[in-house]
Amino acid sequence: MTSEHDRKFEAIEDIQRGFEDAGYVCSRQIATTLYLAHHLEKPILVEGPAGVGKTELAKAASAYLHIPLIRLQCYEGLDESKALYEWKYGKQLLYTQILKDKLNDVLDGAEGLAASMSKVHQYDDIFFSPQFLAPRPVLKALQQEGGAVLLVDEVDKSDQEFEAFLLEVLSDFQVSVPEIGTIRAVTKPYVFLTSNNTREMSEALKRRCLHLFIPFPDPKLEREIIRVRTPDVPEKLRNQLVSFIQQVRKLDLKKIPSVSETIDWAKVLMIFNATDLSQELIKDTLNIFLKFEADIEIVRGLTYQMAEKAARGS
Repeated sequence: MTSEHDRKFEAIEDIQRGFEDAGYVCSRQIATTLYLAHHLEKPILVEGPAGVGKTELAKAASAYLHIPLIRLQCYEGLDESKALYEWKYGKQLLYTQILKDKLNDVLDGAEGLAASMSKVHQYDDIFFSPQFLAPRPVLKALQQEGGAVLLVDEVDKSDQEFEAFLLEVLSDFQVSVPEIGTIRAVTKPYVFLTSNNTREMSEALKRRCLHLFIPFPDPKLEREIIRVRTPDVPEKLRNQLVSFIQQVRKLDLKKIPSVSETIDWAKVLMIFNATDLSQELIKDTLNIFLKFEADIEIVRGLTYQMAEKAARGS
């Protein structure tokens, strides 16, 4: 029987249209990877420069599938207790007090120390049962009956030990809790792992995932992204700002503008009710997409030539 989610992944073109409706412009490569990940039930490791839409891809998948997005932000020192589960210690203490208050009832009929200890031990396992478990993002995603999108964001910032922990989740969609046992996914989540390539991921992790590299877009794709994300920008201005950004990315800068910063710049130009990319407006708003003063000075000195070229390209 075909599920609603299966129908959404019947064709690559349907994925592209559906994600665009969710505000995300999919290249053919991205849509194909999404299509294959669904049918192979594999996670996707999304790599690429910061700001090209890796995190937004997971958000768009959540909107496209109408299922919750559960995000785990990675950082150095992240461990299982923050990613998988924690015990509700306050609730355990309350249970201890209740057991203490009811101790006479519990021991009723027990004769001798051995019998008394045996009766008390009957309540030990309750301390470490699911009702005392506080699920964190990974476990929460596995417990969603209707499925979920699990985003493991910036996995390259985590330690190798945490990466090793993820292997069981990525290969079998299950986790092991020593006190309880193996907990399998109610519905397999759609898993996205993002990486800015600050360190190399292990071969074991890569084997369990489909690989997707999202580069900076070409001018045609970037114009389409701006059209979808900021539809009020006139076509002429859209062409000019994309041409200007594409020129900036060819310069030797400390940090080249990301796609998200291009979108921010487009929104700023709309705040100024711009219809044309003037040199004065460019110089006034360079700090929207350039984050270092040295980079701003470089681009400011080239504004005339770059603006003229952008105007000819519009």
